[in-house]
Amino acid sequence: MKSTIDLRNYLQRIDGKGYKAYKGLSGRYEFPKYMLLVDHVQGDPFAAPSRVRVRVKREASNIPRDAIRNKIRSVAACDFLTREFHRQCRVHARGNRGTGKSGLITIDKPLQEILERSAMVIGPAFVEARFFMGLPARGRGVSGKDARAMFFEELPRIVEHALFMENLSASDLIRHVETAEDAECVRSGLVGMNLVSFVGDGSLLPRASGIDPGPLEKSRASLFQSPESLRVELVLPNRGKVSGMGIPRGITLIVGGGYHGKSTLLNAIENGVYNHIPGDGRELVVTTSGAVKVRATDGRSVEQTDISPFIDNLPMGQDTRSFSTRNASGSTSQAANIMEALEIGADALFMDEDTSASNLMIRDVNMQRLVAKENEPITPFIDRVRPLFIEKGVSTVLVMGGSGDYFRVADHVVRMADYLPMDVTREARQVANACKDPRQSEGEDRFGDFRGRAPIAGSFNPCRFNGKIKIKADRLHEIVFGQTVIDMTDVAQVVDTSQTRAIGYAIYRAIQYMDSNRSLKEVVDMVCADVDNDGLDPLGPYLTGDLARFRGFELAAAINRMRTLKVRQLDPVS
Repeated sequence: MKSTIDLRNYLQRIDGKGYKAYKGLSGRYEFPKYMLLVDHVQGDPFAAPSRVRVRVKREASNIPRDAIRNKIRSVAACDFLTREFHRQCRVHARGNRGTGKSGLITIDKPLQEILERSAMVIGPAFVEARFFMGLPARGRGVSGKDARAMFFEELPRIVEHALFMENLSASDLIRHVETAEDAECVRSGLVGMNLVSFVGDGSLLPRASGIDPGPLEKSRASLFQSPESLRVELVLPNRGKVSGMGIPRGITLIVGGGYHGKSTLLNAIENGVYNHIPGDGRELVVTTSGAVKVRATDGRSVEQTDISPFIDNLPMGQDTRSFSTRNASGSTSQAANIMEALEIGADALFMDEDTSASNLMIRDVNMQRLVAKENEPITPFIDRVRPLFIEKGVSTVLVMGGSGDYFRVADHVVRMADYLPMDVTREARQVANACKDPRQSEGEDRFGDFRGRAPIAGSFNPCRFNGKIKIKADRLHEIVFGQTVIDMTDVAQVVDTSQTRAIGYAIYRAIQYMDSNRSLKEVVDMVCADVDNDGLDPLGPYLTGDLARFRGFELAAAINRMRTLKVRQLDPVS
């Protein structure tokens, strides 16, 4: 273990030398209130910043035991500290200390969701923050003076204000963990209440903008209020009694005029698979963890997926029980997305007509008259949604503003007007029953069986042309895996780039479980079990603070979008 004197002297000694002299900083240093660990030093000022950690003894940090007494609270407490560390970096790190990333001190920035992250660890003996530093340079030379300021002035202030409870708000920390615990309590009770989702009264659903996931200003938004017929009351462990709209299992339509909040409500409930921070407005929007948002994705690759419940009898005799394409249409891509979600175990599907293939969703009576069913290979979703629920137990929540034909198959119809919901189920049924010439169902009573698929390990190659492994995710919806780019633009429930990065590493981890017999679901479940047991750290090739927890559905979605993917179809699953 080196001392602060050793660090100070070394920085003075290398001042003005070539940038690679910083490499000698790697190691551990004992500071008065914490231990500094320099894990990796960047090769030049323009490279990815250096990976650094600090450890504070648990008794010194004085984190309340009540804040970490269970897994949900512990994850939320780490999230709270990470946010505070990031805020203090913005306050105390000067930045702009030369060329490239010189002067940068930052930590993985959380957004509106409370996610398990590798950035912060609260262990039995210490609290550890994992962050990044851009070591300062003048041109390509070491700026020792600026480096000393970063290590001995800026970083100590950040640590002091972010990791010691004497400088933090205990009430804010407890509120943070209680908010997450309450949301998890709602989620665990949804099945018993026969609900897919819960939207609390007083929730603020609209977001600030398309690029800002924070809440819209209250003065510009209507707070959510449940219609009386769908209101349920819950008693939460911290908040006590709350009320809100319960979205029942079955088939729920969200209707209404344009710009009245239909898609905003759907977006809120699809992101309700995650817990949200206090003040987000969506803290009490909670959804079953098995819900998957599905949309059409023109051009995606599909590999031996059974889409026959929706598309069959294609021209040229193509077998849709084992459908493959490198350039899917809107309808075939959405059919594949649905079947792939079911393959992994989705218990609810969310769809918005704005991002759906219209010919997969509906064939109205006029089209049925003009084009006979025997000449139409597509069985629209409207004729499959009821058997999907009755036979498979899979619910659907669907935003629909253009086709009233869905009134006939819906269990509940919610109309949004000025961002406020109304239960119009009775009126919708009256409208449907008054129609003298309704469309005819084109589907059978059964949804049908479908096949699982076993991924072939040989189709996964993480290596570049030079033989070196490359797994990279710098964008929310893109993973570079070897020579393959995985486009996840349509995977709506990835909300953080650190999730995307972790999914890239998880794909590599999954290869070891692929034996040509295990189904994709089994492989994904095994990787997720590893993360449950061992955390995120074993996924990466080295210790890093920029990974976040993902769901199995999104891991499977990434694998399904690999253009090199090869699978072996398994026996049909009922």
